[in-house]
Amino acid sequence: MTRRSKTADADLGTGKPGSIRSDGLTYDRDAAIAHLRDADPMLAALIDAAPPFDVRPDQDIDPFAYLLRSIVFQQLNGTAAGTIHGRVLDLFAGCVPAPDELLATDESTLRGAGLSANKLASIRDLATHARDGTLPSHDELPRMTDLEIVDRLTAVRGIGPWTVHMLLLFRLGRPDVLATGDFGVREGLRLLRGDDAQLTPSALRDLARPWRPYRSVASWYLWRCVDLHRAGTPIVLP
Repeated sequence: MTRRSKTADADLGTGKPGSIRSDGLTYDRDAAIAHLRDADPMLAALIDAAPPFDVRPDQDIDPFAYLLRSIVFQQLNGTAAGTIHGRVLDLFAGCVPAPDELLATDESTLRGAGLSANKLASIRDLATHARDGTLPSHDELPRMTDLEIVDRLTAVRGIGPWTVHMLLLFRLGRPDVLATGDFGVREGLRLLRGDDAQLTPSALRDLARPWRPYRSVASWYLWRCVDLHRAGTPIVLP
């Protein structure tokens, strides 16, 4: 059963995905930036101060391999997670295992690679979805809407909307993903507006309506706002 709420539907585009462009995006980056400049003067000031938008997705993605790595990396620092992920792959000659291979591997062997009980249960559930054909394939993903992808992937234990939002934004190049569950996006908006506290997801959705259908690009710039603040780079607001 999916864990996507009806409220969270508002974080995503609802139309069919556009065709993939030469830069890996499914939209025109220049048109997106022009739209955001016209829609929001504060966002226009951030765009002027930030480095150029440089998301260039690699659409060649194996959903099983991507989600396996995502599960292993959850709630761990990058070094520790990378070590455990490498140990898991080493059990299969350094390669991502086929779902049947993973399911046939003894639990104690997988736990010995450093997987917690919860992560072991999650990767087994992932392998079951892949084996049964309920996990989208490499060829299916480009034809699916954002909502369809969220529904199918969050049916896997341990995969929540944030993980799928990052996949949509950075790997599938979708234009209208508003990462309301991401601390960096909310913090970037707080810093840009000079607020004392971060907006709630609901308030962020309301404020971001004029950014549609390019909320992915706006989210990226809000992450950069945090970077600019840390570097002490001023943003000249209107």
